Amino acid sequence: MMALKVDEALEQASEVLLTGDLDLAERVIAGDDAIDAMLVSLTERCYDLLARQSPVASDLRLIVSVVRILSDLERTGDLCLRIVKLAPEHHLLASHVETFEILRRMTLEARQLFRLAAQAWSTQDLNLAKTLETRDESMDGCNTSLMQALLRLQGPDAVHVAIQTLSAGRALERIADHSVMIGERIRYLLTGSSESLSKEIGP
Repeated sequence: MMALKVDEALEQASEVLLTGDLDLAERVIAGDDAIDAMLVSLTERCYDLLARQSPVASDLRLIVSVVRILSDLERTGDLCLRIVKLAPEHHLLASHVETFEILRRMTLEARQLFRLAAQAWSTQDLNLAKTLETRDESMDGCNTSLMQALLRLQGPDAVHVAIQTLSAGRALERIADHSVMIGERIRYLLTGSSESLSKEIGP
């Protein structure tokens, strides 16, 4: 359920970024309270299980993985807020066709990657989870293209546009990173190998 709420927030945030819809932006902001409430409720249930059942082996891996995936979902929701708060700057973002088109591609990549991560989690699909890092290469390519395009910006508003565009691109890139980490946590849950968890996302 929490993943569905975050997916909805990401879809709406993408729409806000591309259209500047201020009313939709407000709905995304208001809806984040429900995501936060789910995080608290589900995390408390996990801690209660740890205290009452003292799980070991695969059961312990499951609870630890759930707690960490909940964190990835919540952070994705927070990054959606960062995107929708750029709505008042939409006219500036859209005024530069090259960078705005790259942002458009990044929204598609972020949404697709998150949905694949959610699918891998709901189905416990190890093979799908293993593909997420490779699928993230498209987002990495978009991010490189965005940085190069930003360096070519000119005009009196170039700095302002670059800052706002960079903020949006960074949020989308990190959403993709959290999706990849969900895949790595699934791999840990299903195989017991913690090697992939060394790729934790920084602040």
